[in-house]
Amino acid sequence: MFDNIAHRYDFLNHFLSVGIDHSWRKKAVRQLRELAPSKILDMATGTGDLAIALQKAFPDAEVDGIDLSPGMIAVGNEKLQRKKLLNITLKVGDAEDLDIPSNTYDGVTVGFGVRNFENLQVGLRELHRVLRPKGRLVVLEFSQPRGFLFRPLFMFYFKNILPLYGKFVSKDPKAYTYLFESVQRFPAYEDFMNELQSAGFNARYYKQLTFGVCCLYVADK
Repeated sequence: MFDNIAHRYDFLNHFLSVGIDHSWRKKAVRQLRELAPSKILDMATGTGDLAIALQKAFPDAEVDGIDLSPGMIAVGNEKLQRKKLLNITLKVGDAEDLDIPSNTYDGVTVGFGVRNFENLQVGLRELHRVLRPKGRLVVLEFSQPRGFLFRPLFMFYFKNILPLYGKFVSKDPKAYTYLFESVQRFPAYEDFMNELQSAGFNARYYKQLTFGVCCLYVADK
């Protein structure tokens, strides 16, 4: 499914979020600033947008992006070649079985990908393993707004309008229906913090973004 939509993924992300996704990524990147990281992993990197934002913020850092979809990685590597970004490496890999030594990265980010882990605890424990001691995990993920006025409007858009337009542009009838369904299944804010704790992290805090459409989670090793 992700291979099928890779060619339109960036456009749909920016269009369907009205460009707000750029600001979400900037907020995520800022969570690593105090660590001055030299080596960063962007898990579920997709076409590499968050990896690129990390490299721009930390130009001397080595940034690795990993995604399960070869199609996404191919589009991402084309983007890196166009932009002449040499400090980023994008490759195919599985978050639940990383071919990476323990204690490798100062920071790990996941942008809109943890809800796609087949086994959430296994994936989180792998991310904990590859982090260095005192390293930091930063997660961006879609969530369900709780405001009684905004929530019904957003849920109507998310369930009905977004899948329809996503299907029209991406030509994949399942992709954006899957997006809605996967967000419904994903743990609520406090529950995901508990999942982080169970995986060995010190779950520090979460912050709702854009009325709760997105949530930023920060945890340390």
